[in-house]
Amino acid sequence: MSDTLLKIEHLNKSYGKKKVLKNVSFSCKEGGIIGLLGPNGSGKTTLLKIITGILTAYKGVVQISGNNVGNKTKSIISYLSDEPYFPDHMKVKEALHVFSDFYYDFDLNKCRQMLKRFQIETNMSLKTMSKGTKEKFQLSLVMSRNAKLIILDEPIGGVDPAAREVILDTILSNYNERQTILIATHLIAEIERIFDTVLFIKDGEIILNEQVEDLRSRTGQSVDQCFREMFRY
Repeated sequence: MSDTLLKIEHLNKSYGKKKVLKNVSFSCKEGGIIGLLGPNGSGKTTLLKIITGILTAYKGVVQISGNNVGNKTKSIISYLSDEPYFPDHMKVKEALHVFSDFYYDFDLNKCRQMLKRFQIETNMSLKTMSKGTKEKFQLSLVMSRNAKLIILDEPIGGVDPAAREVILDTILSNYNERQTILIATHLIAEIERIFDTVLFIKDGEIILNEQVEDLRSRTGQSVDQCFREMFRY
């Protein structure tokens, strides 16, 4: 039995005449943390929304655990999007109740531990939270599911630099070796230490797919330095 978790072949996505993804092909095995790296507008979020089943109009093959994207694959993906999960009038404890009811693989105790680390009280209302605190809260929800594939879209984009290290350590300490985490970001220097593999995406095309240690050995540079060179930052 194949241990390939995610397989994408010749994926194309357009909005009218604008091509957003161009013949994207790559695969991921079970386990490890993958960085999907590219500037804003490069196609990262569109690619993630196709993998999660939010966008369905595309050309090409997208399979998770051998299944085409659909209801079955949605149940094995935990997705941190760039949109809020819950309305502002809800309290943390109410949101926890919803997740517990909706997802059979949600680990409530694990989530409470993460919330405690982030100093988020269960009686807090979402409307009183800063943008960064809301992102920590949603990350706690997503990371507390025992899903095969965890997808994080810009998980440190809205938090201050001091909080980023805490978030990265939380990600590292709260996933198991059978899980795969796919993280889309443009903040490479802050986050590259946790990646096993990186994908560079530019104008809707994958221009690099390499193990991080191989990339550093081959170029003598950090991931961030390679990224800046290839994208002329």
